[in-house]
Amino acid sequence: MGYQVLARKYRPQRFADVAGQDHVTVTLMNALTQNRIAHGYIFSGHRGIGKTTIARILACALNCRNAIGSEIRPTAEPCEVCDSCLEIRAGNSVDVIEIDAATNRGIDEIRELRDAARYRPSRDKYKIYILDEAHQITDAAFNALLKTLEEPPDHIVFMMATTQPEDIPQTVRSRCQHFSFHAVKLVDIMGELRGIAAHEGIDADEGALSLLAEAGDGSMRDALSIMDQAIASAPVTDGKARLDAGQIRELMGTVPNAVFERIMQAVDGNRSAEVMMTANELLSAGNSPAQLARQAVRFLRSCVIAKIAGMTPEGDDGGIGGELLQISPEEQKRAARVAAMFSEEELTRFLQTMLRTFDELGYRQEQRFHFELGLLKLVHLRRLLPVEDVLSSLSGAVRPATSSTPARPASGPVGLPRPAAPTPAPNTPAKPAFSPFEADKNRRKYDGIQGGMSVSPVIATQTTVQSGATVRVAEPVRVAEPIRTPAPAPMLVPTPVEVTPPAPTAAVIPVDVPAPIEEAAIPSPAEVPAPATSGADGAELQKLVIEALSAAKQSSAADAIEDATFTVAGSEVRVQTALSATMLPVVINPEADKIARGAIRGVGALKLVLLAGASRAADTTKKPKAARSGSAQAKAMAHPMVQAGLKLFEAEIQTVQDLSEKD
Repeated sequence: MGYQVLARKYRPQRFADVAGQDHVTVTLMNALTQNRIAHGYIFSGHRGIGKTTIARILACALNCRNAIGSEIRPTAEPCEVCDSCLEIRAGNSVDVIEIDAATNRGIDEIRELRDAARYRPSRDKYKIYILDEAHQITDAAFNALLKTLEEPPDHIVFMMATTQPEDIPQTVRSRCQHFSFHAVKLVDIMGELRGIAAHEGIDADEGALSLLAEAGDGSMRDALSIMDQAIASAPVTDGKARLDAGQIRELMGTVPNAVFERIMQAVDGNRSAEVMMTANELLSAGNSPAQLARQAVRFLRSCVIAKIAGMTPEGDDGGIGGELLQISPEEQKRAARVAAMFSEEELTRFLQTMLRTFDELGYRQEQRFHFELGLLKLVHLRRLLPVEDVLSSLSGAVRPATSSTPARPASGPVGLPRPAAPTPAPNTPAKPAFSPFEADKNRRKYDGIQGGMSVSPVIATQTTVQSGATVRVAEPVRVAEPIRTPAPAPMLVPTPVEVTPPAPTAAVIPVDVPAPIEEAAIPSPAEVPAPATSGADGAELQKLVIEALSAAKQSSAADAIEDATFTVAGSEVRVQTALSATMLPVVINPEADKIARGAIRGVGALKLVLLAGASRAADTTKKPKAARSGSAQAKAMAHPMVQAGLKLFEAEIQTVQDLSEKD
């Protein structure tokens, strides 16, 4: 027989030989002892951790001809001596069919499997189908197998091994027992490698075995494949191959982590030149920038975990650090030494920077430059101060007593003296220096009044004497508040009444401005004096608006206002038109709206509100409209011939078109 690789030569043949999967092997042995055999199993997990191996061992245990508890087979383990166990181990059993689902993934192959499953096994107790890489099977093929999985014959057992169980339909997973395999721990891999090295007569030190176990990354098969390659390249002394750490690093194209420890020491000492010299040595030796960046990422990850776990160089490798770091004790101490130089936040930023550098190296042309830039960024990150420290230092600073640019007070209303800037009270502590949270604090302070004020409104009283009459109008006065954030426009209380002095004899009497009041004393809108209303009724206002629109050649708007209903409610004039919501802004355009508002403003500061919809109850007949004075319709109605025609024919005039030549 030819040479057999280590991964096949030392493949486990019993449940007890499988490393790192005790939660699976114990459950299956108990199920065999209690005769609780399921008709479908799904084995999922990392590559090279024993999924297909355990499926074969389970097949041997199910078809073993010796009963459990007998002299040859005292436990649920297969006896390994009967014909069934030997045939399954050799891979030529007719009742254990192992199918590569990556190749036989179509619906036709699954239909053939389903048809063959109806027949009983030729010799053994069970007909067993092992589907490797089961996630490659198509959805249509799984649907064809679904009924057989739901109600299988009592002699059929399906075993599916996969690395991606989420790709298997949920309807299939719910009909099978799912076992999730764990990645093999470093100590378990090292134990297996140590035993294989002793059995093969290989002289290997602990450092070499540790490197092989780390290179396996939780996969026993990967570690054995690398060990097989290392044995082939190892020097032979006295007929025995010798494995050392340096030879394995050279084989895998990696560098010792002591180099990265030296780089991090230079980063801690702010020595950029030393970092660049070390990188130049690594790259000049032929190492790939991508491989160096990948190894740097793994080393920084170990440092972050060591910092989180609170590991020390003098401490043991037990506890949470030993569980999270699947590396040798020597490398754990190295990671702890580096972690002691930096804080957890700094190590996290280092790891994030190197991860971004590793990603960029995949599509960059000059990989060396980007790798060197990533290492320089580590030095630059070390020079940065945390924002928390900056804010803490600024919060203790005080504002200078004097300023080169005095605060400019806000201008008040016309006729009132400009208020002086408020003088700070004695023994009042100065405000701290600028804080980035000051703007947010000011915004929230007046959030309920008007989106973020920075001035305190004060209501003053202005008295205007006009021809013996006295009118009191509430006017806002803005008093500047000594704050540092730029303030939005101040909130002003609108002046509802516009008073125009009719005579040049009007005089303005200033009054004293009260001191700034607190926020709680700001008057609500209900406390502001209501504007004066006009004594005109709706009919008079409607007539004024119609005449103004007619004079401005807004005939369509005038007709719409003529059909509308005017209602005076307090300070509002509600105009209920017969126009729809779509036609209202078209007929009463912005120019007509401005003319109408100007017409009612002449009799008082009233607010015009235009409403869409019917202005009055619908009538069965349309009433004629009254002609406006001076209009074409009024002239036609006054003509003697028109009056005679109306009387003779009992008619009415609907539309009058003025065809006269206009100026």
